[in-house]
Parts: sequence; structure tokens; C-alpha cells
Amino acid sequence: MIRSIALVAHTDRPDAIHWAQHVATRLRAAGSQVIVESALATRFDADLLASSAASICELQQLEQHADMVITFGGDGTLLNVARTLIGSGRGSNIPIMGVNVGKLGFLAEFPTQSIDESLSQVLQGSYRIVNRSTLHVVVDGREAFAVNEVLVTQAGGAHLLELRAFVDEHHMADYRADGVMVATPTGSTAYSLAAGGPIVVPSADVFCITPISPHTLTLRPLIVPDTSEVRFVVAADHAEATVVADGSVVTRIGSGSTVTIRKGLHSLKLVKRADSTYYDLLREKLLWSADATRKELS
Repeated sequence: MIRSIALVAHTDRPDAIHWAQHVATRLRAAGSQVIVESALATRFDADLLASSAASICELQQLEQHADMVITFGGDGTLLNVARTLIGSGRGSNIPIMGVNVGKLGFLAEFPTQSIDESLSQVLQGSYRIVNRSTLHVVVDGREAFAVNEVLVTQAGGAHLLELRAFVDEHHMADYRADGVMVATPTGSTAYSLAAGGPIVVPSADVFCITPISPHTLTLRPLIVPDTSEVRFVVAADHAEATVVADGSVVTRIGSGSTVTIRKGLHSLKLVKRADSTYYDLLREKLLWSADATRKELS
């Protein structure tokens, strides 16, 4: 049963703050415990925080207090919260509901236009939770987590990145490209799709290795089982590369460095509408139902 709900928002977006306060007011009226992430709390109305039904908490501590997290922003806001909770271990059990005040919103799919109805359904238990696989990357003693993709890319300049790729110790390919990424099914509709990768349904137990502008045209996206370990080794004569997880820089690496990517031990629990499917989302977000040949009769 959902008793306490944490609110996190993109604090540089006034509309995200507005809708977070709107939801806080609705939750308080419904008798739910409201937890406001500390950065968002600095932008909240004092009256909302003065209520005994609201408390303030650091993002890294949300897993200790909340039964659910609601994010306000776009997919980036949700991904930032997800990475923090997944990295904490216990937080991987907390479902995240994304309210979209951004643009496309594949993960943050709840629109503000129907937020009151959606919130009522959630409080009544009329929703579903889907598990999304994650990535665990280890490089030079550092580790990070990602929901969409882990990218190894050139650190700057016009030089191509040179990498040797292995899948479960098998030499798979040598890349000369702007970069190479390993994407989850969730991430298949993000950067990987823009780089020419396929759309992969989230229930598929696979990863996609997608090159970015490869110098060799025969190098194409490759689907591998998500039980695989993917390893990239930077060429000995290559100066520098950057490792990025869901758009956040993990570290810079040099010649001979190794990047190891595996399936994460913890999954992302994503709150979805009870009456929707992934295929509904594709039709809505990618306009697969649109017919450019059909014109209204005048």
C-alpha cells in the first residue's frame, strides 16, 4: 500500500515546480504523507512545507522513507532519480512515476493534462509496475549505473575513437567511430535509436551494441543476450575517450583502458497506466498511427 510519496522535480523549470506543488496539495488532501526532495523544497511554497503531512529529504535518502517517487520534468529527471536509487541498492524496490512536463517522454509518460485522474488511480491502486533492466559499468576502479545506455565516445576534437570490443571474452569487432554504446531495451528508443539502432520491446532479455557514425559501413547494431559481458578496450595509440552513463560523464580514460558493462543486479520499477501497453506508447510518441496520405476533405 502506498502511504508516503516523494516528489522530485527539475528545479530549473517553473512548470515542473508548479505541477509538483499541485500534486503535493492533492496528496495532502487525500491524507498521504508527502516527502519533498531537498532541492525542490527550496522552491516550494512555505505553506505546503509547514503542514505536518509534508517533510523534506535528500535525494540519496528517499529510499529510506518513500513508498513511491513521482518525478516532474522529462525523461532526464526520471533517469537521474533512477540512477541514484538503483545505486543505493534498497532503492531499486521503489517504483517511480514520471509526470511529463518535457517533450517526448518515453519514461515520464503521465501528461499534466490528466494528472488529477492519474493520481486518483494511483492512490486507488489502479496502476501497474513494470521492471526495466539496467546496466552496471566498471572502468578504472569506478562504477556507475544506467537505465538507457552506457556510451564510450571521443573525448574531443575530430579524431575517431578506436576500440576493440569483446562479448564474453570473444573478440567481436574493432571500431573506428565517433563512439559505441550498449543500450538496454528501454534505451533503444533514446540515443541508440537516433544512432540507427532498432527499437527493442522492454520485455526482451537483450542489449544492443550500437556504433555511432562508424568508419566501416559494415559495422551495424548488434543484439546480444543481456547475460553477456561487453568489454571495450581503448586502442594503445588513442589519446583519450569519455565514458558516459545516461548522459552523465562517468570518467575520462586513456590508451589501454578497459570498460566493462554487465546487466545491473537491480531493475528500475516504473509506474505505468493500468490500461496502456508499450505498443500504445509507440503509436502515441512516434506517431505510428499517423497517415501522411490522409487529408481531410474540404
